Amino acid sequence: MEANSAWRYGYAGLLLIAVLVLSGCGEGRLETLGPDDRILAFGDSLTEGYGVAPGQSYPVQLAQITGLEVINAGVSGEETSEGLARLEQVLQREAPQLVLLLEGGNDILRNRNAAQIRENLAQMIEQIRASGAQVVLIGVPEKNLFSSVAPVYRELAEQYDLVFIDTLIADLLRTARYKSDQVHFNALGYRALAEGIAERLEAEGAF
Repeated sequence: MEANSAWRYGYAGLLLIAVLVLSGCGEGRLETLGPDDRILAFGDSLTEGYGVAPGQSYPVQLAQITGLEVINAGVSGEETSEGLARLEQVLQREAPQLVLLLEGGNDILRNRNAAQIRENLAQMIEQIRASGAQVVLIGVPEKNLFSSVAPVYRELAEQYDLVFIDTLIADLLRTARYKSDQVHFNALGYRALAEGIAERLEAEGAF
């Protein structure tokens, strides 16, 4: 009986160690942000907050949810080539610890070359990493009501091993009560976007 009990306790201990090891492997991929760290929301009109008052944009609402500083670096109508041209200066000025990259919607709407979109986004990702900041990529759907995300985003996420928020934009755009027009959100939609991003950041260990 004593030998059997010892074996059972030993086996239980091994199981506990295995669970702890596996739990450690499941930790998020982002470094935890401190209270003074800054998040840069970089993108186009979906970042700027087209269709709502300035205080209702997703960066403002994300700051309210997280308690962290979130800089709104969105420019309505911007394509990836223009974003690439201004990114370095923004990174130098703001010195963020994490960048939320949401670019490419205007390129897709204007039927720009997919290979060029990918190259522009790839250069942005590399610039952000070179600055020392972490990158979270947010996917944009194709010009198709039923599209989840344009393939270029998933390809880049895999190539650079990024934390990737893939279908959030597409899912929200399928819900009429979240939209101010066909491609932009209303205040409720930007709130849902901020909540979805915050949930993923928390799951990945950012806070």
